[in-house]
Amino acid sequence: MLQFITRRILLLVPVMLGVILVTFLIVRLIPGDPCVTMLGERATPAKCAVFLERYGLNDNIFVQFVRYLENLFKGDFGDSIRFTRPVTTLIAERLPLTMELTMLAMLFSTVVGVLLGVISALKRNTIIDTVTMIIANIGVSMPVFWLGRLLAYLFSLTIKDTIFVLPPSGRFSAGLSPVDLAEFWGLENLTGVKAFIVALMSNTVLVNVLFTHDWNLFWDALRHLILPAVAVGTIPMSIIARMTRSSLLEVVGLDYIRAARAKGMVERRVISKHAMRNALIPIVTIIGIETGGLLSGAVLTETVFNLPGFGTGLVSAILARDYPVVQGFTLFIAVIFVLVNLIVDISYAYLDPRIRLD
Repeated sequence: MLQFITRRILLLVPVMLGVILVTFLIVRLIPGDPCVTMLGERATPAKCAVFLERYGLNDNIFVQFVRYLENLFKGDFGDSIRFTRPVTTLIAERLPLTMELTMLAMLFSTVVGVLLGVISALKRNTIIDTVTMIIANIGVSMPVFWLGRLLAYLFSLTIKDTIFVLPPSGRFSAGLSPVDLAEFWGLENLTGVKAFIVALMSNTVLVNVLFTHDWNLFWDALRHLILPAVAVGTIPMSIIARMTRSSLLEVVGLDYIRAARAKGMVERRVISKHAMRNALIPIVTIIGIETGGLLSGAVLTETVFNLPGFGTGLVSAILARDYPVVQGFTLFIAVIFVLVNLIVDISYAYLDPRIRLD
């Protein structure tokens, strides 16, 4: 297993180098001058010359790329042109909210999707199967922005006088500050990776409950994330349900399943122990892809529910020609996808020993 993981990690190195190169080139091919975008009517030739010199944009692209790589190896993602703040600080502020939203959305979509898929496969060609697949098809067809508005209207206005009312906005109270969290852990001299991790954890409100034991804060944060999680998780839920159904139907017709049934094994054990494990590989693949996609930022959902997450931050940086932020956010998204794919590969080896042996 260790050799398998090592081989997968080594194969990811050229992928990351390719992502860095492509991202660096693409952001500089975007039409528009960053100086004109940032300074507007004040973008005189003299001011633009100072602007380009300050951010090293007047050098040739090869020199800029080498300098960017050198800074990356030092852990320096650069400073935002628009906010004049370190890119790592912006990542630590926006990523936790997107992570919390993604985890809740994937928990909802995985549990409900797999359950619907299993029920549909076991009740094939019945009214239950038909209704389940209709639900899945409707779920995958609904635009996120429309579903988000609909959920906000239903749960904040239509049933506002009931116990099921939920807030329509994704804004909620903050948790611990980085200083408080550092004091709780007994950390000093917060710099580099240590400072980034502390800032990341301090902005993760649901995790802060482990340190503060403030369950009111936990419930407040959770209530504000339920509607966005359902809105963004409906499409993955539908895809997972359809994939589970088709994958399970392929497996239950194989000889070893018929042999298990012929031996008198209980049907529930046949499905859970034999059929599902062999049907999980395509399901895990879909879950990994959807998780990586959501972690990269659910732009529409974050916009509808006023969530200051990763997706909206990246879009605003692109529109503002904020090169360091675009490069830093994109690189971080690539790292997330790489880690998710690595976890999926490892799960393949666990689910199917033949993959590990190969």
